[in-house]
Amino acid sequence: MGRVFEKRKHKMFARFDRMAKGFTRIGKDIAIAVKLGGPNPDNNPRLRMAIQNAKGINMPKDRVENAIKRASSKDEKDFQEVIYEGYAPHGIPVLVECATDNPTRTVANIRLRFSKNGGSMGNSGSVGFMFERKGVFKFDPAKLNLDELELDLIDGGAEDIHKEEEEIIIYTKFTEFGHMQKFLESKGLEPKSSELQFIPTTTKELSEAEQDEVMECVTALEEDEDVQVVYHNLA
Repeated sequence: MGRVFEKRKHKMFARFDRMAKGFTRIGKDIAIAVKLGGPNPDNNPRLRMAIQNAKGINMPKDRVENAIKRASSKDEKDFQEVIYEGYAPHGIPVLVECATDNPTRTVANIRLRFSKNGGSMGNSGSVGFMFERKGVFKFDPAKLNLDELELDLIDGGAEDIHKEEEEIIIYTKFTEFGHMQKFLESKGLEPKSSELQFIPTTTKELSEAEQDEVMECVTALEEDEDVQVVYHNLA
């Protein structure tokens, strides 16, 4: 089997790791949504969004249902949403979005991961102004006819629409996110994922070697169990 098998095995385990991380992230999203708005998705838009995103990453239905049940229990942990700011190597600004039941533990871990990977932790507001909060909706191109719906999507709140081979991405202003959700639901359109993200206002070009150093830092941050998403402005 040799080297080819080892490469395949490495890719397979990397895929499993990403899947497990995705399930953990959605599980926390569900827990936060239930604590804020209750366990009934019909009356809880944030929970509907989390369930929809779970489908998008093929999270088993029983795991979703169990996550809702656990979140409804008084014994379930209360997760806080926290954002930390800093710089990766070569001055690349980074936002680290976390969901944690222990902010003291999380901030110490994030600071350590920055410092061990050539980065540095910043104060609140140190890099946040370089990003803009936007709604991001991703669709399978086979399930969204842009020729027919583009004008309707713009009326529904779309600020920008990117069509790629594997997906269509619709961006909205932060204030239009809920409007777009309602519009899509009214049309029976179900995205692969819908979420609020921090989008960099500008991007920075680096050499391949410098990019590798930045991504090592980003990957180290992503591997922390409390981290949901890491944003940066690397082109």
